[in-house]
Amino acid sequence: MIKKILIANRGEIAARIIRTCNKMNIMTVAIYSEADQKADFVDMADESYLIGPPRVNESYLNADKIISIAKQANVDAIHPGYGFLSESDVFAEQCEEQGIIFIGPPASVIREMGSKILARQLMEKAGVPTIPGTKNAIGTTEEALIAAHNIGYPVMLKASAGGGGIGMQVVNSDEELILAFESNTKRAKTFFGNGDMFMEKKVEDARHIEVQLLADNTGNVLHLFERDCSIQRRNQKVVEEAPSTFITEKTRNQMTEAAINAARALGYTNAGTIEFLVDSKENFYFLEMNTRVQVEHPVSEEITGIDIVKKQILIAAGEPLGLSQEDIVINGHAIEVRIYAEDPETFLPSPGHVSQVIFPQGEHIRNEPAITGTCDVTPFYDPMIAKLVVHGTDRQDAISLLSEALQAYKVEGIKTNLPMLKRIAEDEIFRKGNVTTAYIQDHYLPTIKAK
Repeated sequence: MIKKILIANRGEIAARIIRTCNKMNIMTVAIYSEADQKADFVDMADESYLIGPPRVNESYLNADKIISIAKQANVDAIHPGYGFLSESDVFAEQCEEQGIIFIGPPASVIREMGSKILARQLMEKAGVPTIPGTKNAIGTTEEALIAAHNIGYPVMLKASAGGGGIGMQVVNSDEELILAFESNTKRAKTFFGNGDMFMEKKVEDARHIEVQLLADNTGNVLHLFERDCSIQRRNQKVVEEAPSTFITEKTRNQMTEAAINAARALGYTNAGTIEFLVDSKENFYFLEMNTRVQVEHPVSEEITGIDIVKKQILIAAGEPLGLSQEDIVINGHAIEVRIYAEDPETFLPSPGHVSQVIFPQGEHIRNEPAITGTCDVTPFYDPMIAKLVVHGTDRQDAISLLSEALQAYKVEGIKTNLPMLKRIAEDEIFRKGNVTTAYIQDHYLPTIKAK
């Protein structure tokens, strides 16, 4: 039984985990950097400990210090949230060695899925469709050029250890590839300590659709249907919704079955997500697996009524899921938008002092904030400051509710992407559901330039 959890994270996900722990009568321990001393999640926890200076390698990525605090606070488990150490197999192993439950899958699975090259190979063995591409790491520019010619332009150059769009670039010619290979290899080494690159055929008119999974320690694997996360800027998601209105029931069944089979083949436990790219003919291809809770998990919660964080904790405690697939049904439609402290035209971060925040209120409106009032947004971390989630009887109802909620949303003192989100909510292309991963580039940015 888990009685006390340390949250090895910050911001809105730390607050989200604390709220669920409070409902479960589980004590919580927060860690915070010097930049986060006045953050809301710090006061929400039962105990809080300073972890270090603002920079992540001295605070939220300091695994040894986190383990030390966990032992000092006598916790039973650590919830890593998303980002930071959530997909670190080394950290998961450290927790295990110290007798602390890591709320996530086994370290071995995290390690396998952390390498996109190895993940591709394992998915192929599990019978999951993969995008045509290289099977091993590309070592030189010359190898990259040969691979690109074999695959055919346009191609996606990707960092094997990458995430958040870092080390990823569309390449259309030899000239672009020569420049992109060197620069992205360097970026991957800097951000991930691993410069391995691989290449895939670019899927044209692609939609980004992912399947949410839950798996317990008895071999029971269930899906919570799919999320459509096609609206992205710089390969990072901005709008997510569930279920997808693009795929047919037949494709949904095929995708969810493929995801479940993959999880079983891996011996997966806890919450996880398998992401797919889907072309205009509904052919779907494995993109990657996220071995953690996703930023966009609330939309799956809204349409199924299942608290994913609660299930994560119960699974980690050895409890069975207590559900069958037939128990999980789709109820209505949910949409989440991410509120970023950034310029809505350039997407550059906009840290600074927030003088006022007004959240939209009402039935079927869910706010997941990292800030709740007057505060400073620091330049040290991801610029996402909140999430807004709405739940409607159908997609059009959800869009109407989203549009009304965004009009009521106010953040004063800094720039945010709220103007962008308002434009998207009113856009006819979005309202019809005709969005691909190129939506921002092809539809939103041209409207900015035309102003």
